[in-house]
Amino acid sequence: MFEIKKSVVIDAPLVKVCEYMKDPSNLPEIWPSMVAVKNVRSNSNGWPIYEWVYKMGGMTFQGESDTIKYVENSHVTTESTKGIQSHFEFDYKYNNGKTEVDMLAQYTIPIPLIKNVAEQIIGKLNEHEAETMLANLKVRMEG
Repeated sequence: MFEIKKSVVIDAPLVKVCEYMKDPSNLPEIWPSMVAVKNVRSNSNGWPIYEWVYKMGGMTFQGESDTIKYVENSHVTTESTKGIQSHFEFDYKYNNGKTEVDMLAQYTIPIPLIKNVAEQIIGKLNEHEAETMLANLKVRMEG
């Protein structure tokens, strides 16, 4: 399983950033390889569960993510067991009028893509993807 940890400080209020990220249908606006998010609904806790289409290594995957932990304006954890197995954590912290976003992503590269060399390349591409997603969130919230 691969792991990526990234952070960004956004010149926008904490509530604005958290409200934006609370809606999974916003993800394709900031996440370059997130082709689509659909069928957003609430799980038994009232937290988002949604289907997605994601492009990785030139292949398209469909899956579903479920929010398994949610702390208003502080923390979100999602897990996917369909499509690409993954675990994402987003921590939001107020920082002198700005918002610090810490992201942890753990994921398994799907079997059709697994090859020793390709695995490392895809890991680096996904790390860049995480940086781009956080940079796009920063631009969207500050702009």
